[in-house]
Amino acid sequence: MNDASNLSIFEHAEVIEKKFAARIAVLSAAPEGRAVEDLRIAYLGRKGELSSLMEGLKKLSKDERPRAGKVVNELRGKIESELETLKIKVRDWQIEQKLAAKALDVSLPVDSMGQGGSLHPVSLIRSVLIKEFRHLGFSVCDGPEVDLDFYNFSALNFREDHPARDMQDTFFIQGQKGMILRTHTSNIQIHTMLKEKPPLRVVALGRTFRCDSDMTHTPMFHQVEGFIVDNNISMAHMKGVIDHFLRAIFGANLATRLRPSYFPFVEPGAEVDLECIVCHGKGCRTCKHSGWLEVGGLGMIHPNVFEAVDYDSERFTGFAFGFGIDRLAMLKYGLPDLRQLFEGDQEFLGQFPVYV
Repeated sequence: MNDASNLSIFEHAEVIEKKFAARIAVLSAAPEGRAVEDLRIAYLGRKGELSSLMEGLKKLSKDERPRAGKVVNELRGKIESELETLKIKVRDWQIEQKLAAKALDVSLPVDSMGQGGSLHPVSLIRSVLIKEFRHLGFSVCDGPEVDLDFYNFSALNFREDHPARDMQDTFFIQGQKGMILRTHTSNIQIHTMLKEKPPLRVVALGRTFRCDSDMTHTPMFHQVEGFIVDNNISMAHMKGVIDHFLRAIFGANLATRLRPSYFPFVEPGAEVDLECIVCHGKGCRTCKHSGWLEVGGLGMIHPNVFEAVDYDSERFTGFAFGFGIDRLAMLKYGLPDLRQLFEGDQEFLGQFPVYV
């Protein structure tokens, strides 16, 4: 490789630096967040200006590459530093704009024909669930979000060494032995059964907490828990209830199925799958080409749970189920990321209706 090739890289770096400096000067006069991000992508993105320089390094000899590489790295460092400084200017500029804006007189009349309100997707699904379960004769119950281990785990037949009791899964209350943030609304099942005797037909909706966060999990989420305790309750009753409320949300033509699974508080236990709402069972990316979407868990209440609340397990039977309300909303409205439900973006939330 000759000197002219080396020089072309250095000249290219100098041109990039001058162009960047000119754009920085323009943005500094009128900072704007989106423009700063576009500038970052234009110079530091995968197909940005710096990438072309890096490609040029591959063509140099081993002796020439270190010197040229130093120039490229120094240029990258300078661009990154100036972008960070510009981001701070954008933040300060935005604050100044808000402070300089005319004060809002909240006592003035509003335009009644302006933008209306909307319900949160979780509230919409919650309303549908409450309506459907009340039609089936269920009572709506509530319970504490901060609760004793007994109600959340022990009475529900969780072993002392069950992984759900570990720090990586459960939020423990510091300085309060045996106190946790409930990991499911099943604690309401125990509270209710200790206060009342069968027959029972109860549904509970509320916030739950687990140490988990990704596209399909959040540290705080909403769950619907339901259970029936009476004489001669069977899996057939349970399947009928599940089909009823899922079809109320997703439509009458979608099928459901049960797959055997294990949960400490039920025996037998099962996972509930819903026919894919996108491909209707044919197989697509949403359902990972299986034709089915997992939506919840259920089963016949374990005799040990009945014993914990002093129910006669020889006389009574019952079933219990739990579904993530956020997960149902995510599927119903085609959301790619569960975290959208918790970001408070009014533009996103404003697209939903006011009524169910």
